[in-house]
Order: sequence, then structure tokens, then C-alpha cells
Amino acid sequence: MHYFAPQQSVATGDETHRSSSGEGMSRTLQLALQESREITPMGIAGEEGGTDRVPQSALFPDGTKNFDEDEEEIQVEGELTDVDGINPEMKLSDLTDAQIIRLTQDLQEEESARRPLISPIEPLSELAEEYATGSRTVVDKLSYLERIGWRGVRRTRGDGDCFYRSLAFSYVERLLLAPDPALAVAMSLSTLQETRHLLDEAGFQQLVYEDFYDVLVRLISSIISPPGPYEPLLSSPGLLAAFQDAETSNSIVVYLRLLTSGYIRAHEEEFLPYLFSPDTGDLLDTRDFCEREVEASGKEADHVQEMALARALNLCVRIAYLDNSLGGQGAEGKVDFVTFESEQEGGNGMHEIALLYRPGHFDILETRDTE
Repeated sequence: MHYFAPQQSVATGDETHRSSSGEGMSRTLQLALQESREITPMGIAGEEGGTDRVPQSALFPDGTKNFDEDEEEIQVEGELTDVDGINPEMKLSDLTDAQIIRLTQDLQEEESARRPLISPIEPLSELAEEYATGSRTVVDKLSYLERIGWRGVRRTRGDGDCFYRSLAFSYVERLLLAPDPALAVAMSLSTLQETRHLLDEAGFQQLVYEDFYDVLVRLISSIISPPGPYEPLLSSPGLLAAFQDAETSNSIVVYLRLLTSGYIRAHEEEFLPYLFSPDTGDLLDTRDFCEREVEASGKEADHVQEMALARALNLCVRIAYLDNSLGGQGAEGKVDFVTFESEQEGGNGMHEIALLYRPGHFDILETRDTE
């Protein structure tokens, strides 16, 4: 789903009412507004029977599969049902390739749903143990990362939003742990204020992004200013709890997706030659790419999105690629890092953000091995 809407002319009183209530908008925008403001929809124009509450997963994936209305789950309470010809009595050897792929995907999604959105830090050596009987190259690369100072990893749920969630958590954590938190927060809030102008110029309506923006700003502000009477300043445990909360975490993810889209739209000439569909390999126009590959929940990020978001937030982001390749310049065990830097001189004074990429998934690299 996407959230882009062209700029509108100045609204009349009636138009303002329709805009704030969602009337006349696409179903996607109505769902975005309803979920962000915790409204129970009483029906959407043009549809019947709209009395059921829209589930949180309609906008924010929580790791569980968001099935279409006419699609049934393969696995219910641990037993297979007769979906796509699969039933509990069948042996693996009886399944077609398509059925095996379908079953594997559902098992992976079920496993992903059990993982927290963001996990506590664990030693990098624990990740290496998972590859001990598999890829020696990967184990050597993890040892290399430890030797150069990366001692821990913070895992994120593999729900397609892992890049945005990992970057968001690491971004706020760097502010929290900055030598001068007040200065770091002030610079961050100034940058975020500028991102609102970027979204406005890209054609996003304020009512679409403001609630998601506010969640991120409130969280960052709580580093130096209590969010309310008798409430504490943000701490490391509080940050982890915030990102494990689906509403908070996913609101921030949505804002970063919109910001990434806005930056790509604003720098169309620079990005246009690289806007390929990962599914078909076709070159897409800017609008189609942003709607399909950036704004859509659960869509994985690639170099274009990574570069755009790093620049939009004025960050230095380093991504370590963990795969079976030999490594840079044929050096066995060496890990290749790809760096995305802000175009602004001096950055924001924060330590760089470091992410760990395994094919199809991002986690966070940490210099410590425990919370």
C-alpha cells in the first residue's frame, strides 16, 4: 500500500471536513488515518458491512501474515489444513515443488512472528554458532567483525521492514548515547523538522504523515525532556521497550518509509536510472517505484532506499555484507562494508550507524555484547 497524494488546492469548509474525516480519500489513506488515530471505522464509502474493526496488521505488519480475504492459512493450531492440496496425512515426498515452497514460506513467517520486533543485544559469537556446521566463510567473517570491534548483534524481526526498523532504533540509540545528548537531540530535531518540508514539497499531505512524525519526535525529545509529569527520561531499556511496542515501532517505520519516498521523489533525476523492480527487473518511473517498493509495508530495502534515507536524515550508515563471497579484494574472511553518507558537511556529530546484512535481512551491529 502507498500513502502518496498529490498536492491539493486550498480546501473549502466542506472539503476540509471530508479531508479530516477521510471521506473522498483512497481506502489506503483512510486506513492510515484510522489506525494512527485509533479510530474504529464504521464503514468505508462504496463498501458494505464496514462495521468490523480494521486490524492493526492492515497497515502495520506485526510479523504475522496479512492474508487476503479469500486466502486461508495453511497451518492452524499446529495442524495442516486442506489448502492448496496440503493435508496432515501427506508426506513431504508427496508434495509438489510449489506446495513445498508455500509450506516453507509459512513456516518462516511463523518463526519470524515469534521473534520480537527488536531483540536485546547478544554476542556475535552466538550468531557464529548458527553457521558452525554450515558456511565456514560466514564464520570467518563474523570472527573478522569481532576483531575490528563489533562484539554484538541486535536482531530485528524479518518482516520486510527490518532495514527501516534497524536504522530507526540505531539512530535513536546513537542520540541517547551521544557524548552531548542535548546537542545531538537538538540537531536531530532540526533535521526532522526539515524533513516535513521535504514531504510537503514531494506532495504528501500533512494529515498523512503528522501522527507518525510525532511518534518519532516525542521519542527523541524524551532523551532530554520527560514526556510527561512524573515520567522518566528515555533510557536504554525504555528505548528497547518502545521499539518492541508494535504501535510505536511501526509508526516510526511508516514515517521513515514516507521520508525515503519523499527524498527519492525530490531527487528524481539522480535516482531514476536505478529504479528497477526487484521482481521483474523492469525500470519503473519514480512514482511507481516509490509506491510499490518504498511506501508499501513489508517491502525490503535496497541500495536506492538505503542511500535516500541516510541522506534525508543526515547520517553515516555502514552496512556489513555477510555472505559466502571471499570478501574485499579476495581477502578470505574479510567483510565488505558499503557506506552511505550525508551530502552535508560535518554530519550531525553522531557515531556512525552500522547494520549487518544477510541476504534478505538486516540486523544491528553493536560494539558491546550485552545490554
